[in-house]
Amino acid sequence: MVQLWQLETLLLQKDTYLSYSQALSYTSQALSQNLQGLRKKGRIRRMSTKLVYYLEENWKRIWVVSLWIMVMIALFTWKFFQYKQKNAFKVMGYCLLTAKGAAETLKFNMALILMPVCRNTITWLRSKKLGLFVPFDDNINFHKTIAAAISIGVILHVGNHLACDFPRLISSSNDKYKKLLKNDFGSPKPTYIDLVKGTEGVTGVLMVIFMAIAFTLATRWFRRNLIKLPKPFDRITGFNAFWYSHHLFVIVYVLLIIHGEFLYLVHIWYRRTTWMYLAVPVLLYAGERILRFFRSGFCTVRLLKVAIYPGGVLTLQMSKPPQFRYKSGQYMFVQCPAVSPFEWHPFSITSAPGDDYLSVHIRQLGDWTQALKRLFSEVCEPPVAGKSGLLRADEATKKSLPKLLIDGPYGAPAQDYSRYDVLLLVGLGIGATPFISILKDLLNNIVKMEEQADSVSDTSKASDVSVASSNESTTPNRVPSKRKKTLKTTNAYFYWVTREQGSFDWFKGVMNEVAELDQRGVIEMHNYLTSVYEEGDARSALITMVQALNHAKNGVDIVSGTRVRTHFARPKWKNVLSKLSSKHCNARIGVFYCGAPVLAKELSKLCYELNQKGSTKFEFHKEHF
Repeated sequence: MVQLWQLETLLLQKDTYLSYSQALSYTSQALSQNLQGLRKKGRIRRMSTKLVYYLEENWKRIWVVSLWIMVMIALFTWKFFQYKQKNAFKVMGYCLLTAKGAAETLKFNMALILMPVCRNTITWLRSKKLGLFVPFDDNINFHKTIAAAISIGVILHVGNHLACDFPRLISSSNDKYKKLLKNDFGSPKPTYIDLVKGTEGVTGVLMVIFMAIAFTLATRWFRRNLIKLPKPFDRITGFNAFWYSHHLFVIVYVLLIIHGEFLYLVHIWYRRTTWMYLAVPVLLYAGERILRFFRSGFCTVRLLKVAIYPGGVLTLQMSKPPQFRYKSGQYMFVQCPAVSPFEWHPFSITSAPGDDYLSVHIRQLGDWTQALKRLFSEVCEPPVAGKSGLLRADEATKKSLPKLLIDGPYGAPAQDYSRYDVLLLVGLGIGATPFISILKDLLNNIVKMEEQADSVSDTSKASDVSVASSNESTTPNRVPSKRKKTLKTTNAYFYWVTREQGSFDWFKGVMNEVAELDQRGVIEMHNYLTSVYEEGDARSALITMVQALNHAKNGVDIVSGTRVRTHFARPKWKNVLSKLSSKHCNARIGVFYCGAPVLAKELSKLCYELNQKGSTKFEFHKEHF
């Protein structure tokens, strides 16, 4: 309760309290003002700066994509000129050359498209030095880019055959056909229907149909239910439709191998190269799926706790298999056979490697997650009085919890956080999940560091006594150097931006744990609630002042219900990064972001601008889903 004299004090000192929720105390406003007031550069200078920025940010992507494009050009050109020497060119013309050149790129891309989804291989490779040159975090984007190239290749290949060289063939004179093409297409001269209904034609048409279905349902509009169709056609939208339709590619690859073995113009077996392109990628991908199948069978877990929080967030805490070893920031796949015996969905691991359990936080964003929540709603019980969560279950309340299978862990950008001196973690909504594990891991390291410090001091005292009687005093000096190596990260700043106040419930335990145990001030946390008026607005002034008073009296924020203060509206990212730059001179700061792409562009650009102006270096990383 706020008494009258306290309210009067708040109003008289409102300027002081209004500055209470600033994320950082800006000791140097000049830096941010200078960033806003830079002199306008010339047009050529601005364009060159943008070009340098683009190259520095994307050089890994550029060289990989450039190599890929050059390989496609080389394959297309090789096959183009190879078929120019054949008799069929004299009848079917350049349409045939274009179709065959496109076919060669299709064989290459149909093999290559499997590589970015070999997650175990990518997780292993990213931990090697190859990760310094190859952007493994963009594996799904590269997968989509290859799919786009396949679409173009299919249009060129099928279009040229059906609309150009087949009509040229059937309209050629009988004498010309017998002289040039009889050995390839047989006698008598085939009709258009004969060409289409042959093995090569039927397999080609079926592949186009299946690929069109899979490609269409994999687009963002269908996969995320952005297109609303009337019943019963609404079943072809959503993640389930994408998941099942994508497995049509098993049939596509079988048809592709058959298609490649019945070519009209190639008669020697070793020149039918389709199987050569596909052999290694298909075997590697099949091996990965087999590994996942057996590993998931060994990784059956037992549910320990379940909670459903406001905002549609489901928290699952499960037993940790002995062989399951992971790094903070990585993710794993989860399957619930009661919802679907085939579907696996990726979720960031929110428990720390040192915890004796695994946990994930799942938000309702699709049909599978909604079905999962409904399933647990039926078996869970209401929460105990005073506990957060709409529904709750543990071993004491329910024994008949649904079975879960897990597979992983798999690599993600956030797993490399320990390479940096300072961390800036930015999460939007459910995008906070990759950083929960990192914060817990840092907290565990803090506790270990304090225990090591105590043991070092005890060892030092013992060594002082031994030095008096012996000159051998080299052993104690080794401990501090080892400790320094394991504690590269000195500070972490976590910014969580959310629209829903209820979202604080599912993160409350982590925030309180960090605030209580972080006595050295290594981790600085900030919550931002964007559904409240911007700080400084008269409508939020009273909330801010009462918030400050309650935190001063009880140490608890009235908005989040935690020890971490809540700010209103959105952070001013230029000010946040500028302050970090001036506060941590000469440091290497890792900026990790999980959320909407719009803010990712802003943060990436700010990191680049600040890297040009000071000794502090920012490295930006974005989570990809």
